[in-house]
Amino acid sequence: MTLTRRTFPGFAALFSLPLAWVLLLMVVPYAIMVAVGFWTRQFPLFYPDFQFGNYAQILADPQYTTVILRTLKIAALVTVCALLLGYPLAYFLVFTIRSQKVRNLLYMSVIVPLWVSYLLRAYTWKIILGTDGALNSLLVSTGLVSAPLDIFLYNQTAMVVTLVYIFVPFMVMPLFTVLDNIPRRLLEASEDLGVGPFMTFWKVIFPLSLGGVVAGATMTFCLSFGDFVAPVLVGGPDGTMVANLLQTQFGAALNWPLGSALATLVLALVLILLQLSSRLDRAGRIDL
Repeated sequence: MTLTRRTFPGFAALFSLPLAWVLLLMVVPYAIMVAVGFWTRQFPLFYPDFQFGNYAQILADPQYTTVILRTLKIAALVTVCALLLGYPLAYFLVFTIRSQKVRNLLYMSVIVPLWVSYLLRAYTWKIILGTDGALNSLLVSTGLVSAPLDIFLYNQTAMVVTLVYIFVPFMVMPLFTVLDNIPRRLLEASEDLGVGPFMTFWKVIFPLSLGGVVAGATMTFCLSFGDFVAPVLVGGPDGTMVANLLQTQFGAALNWPLGSALATLVLALVLILLQLSSRLDRAGRIDL
């Protein structure tokens, strides 16, 4: 009892500052956001209230549902493309490169772009895909087209390409970690049993790497879902995403209650996704 009484004040002092930090910068802002979502707007002021008119407007107006579905579609496409690019790259680094130094060097080359400004990386693709960019210059110089094309920029395809380039490191990192931790004795046992490379991958490597797939897909999807820079730089009229709507409601439209309600719905979608990914990760986990 004496030992418990002595250690409790130290434990409380150790965790009080992080707990206060989380409460002040996460719980309180989220609580305010949820509360404001029920307020009433009478331009240019907002009045505390408890009504579901803002949520009803979001669900009834096709503009908002269309943008939310578009955002889900683009985030899903980015996640799938990042997985198709990131998994082979991580597999190549782990199982093909024998030199640890070369492997670490190549892995760092994937991570280094994260040190560069996000805005700069997104703007780079605007330059590449523009009418005077590298892609059009290559097509014109090779004679494939007679004049620069404007179909590469300001559309959803350009957004997906830009977001995949920006967020693919978040797919590679967990995949690399999971694949690197797979015991090599399992691969040797599979080879000794006469199993071919493809079946070894399908029956041994891929099931053991599902945790990395889920983690990378979750991070990539959530980051893409909340992005608002790429639609502004490389998106067109049909490239507006939910984050751009939030920016408009809190900015030009000056409709904080509606923006808070929309942000609450976005937060709920993300929390549901995290819960599903957590369950999927536990269901597919294999203890070695």
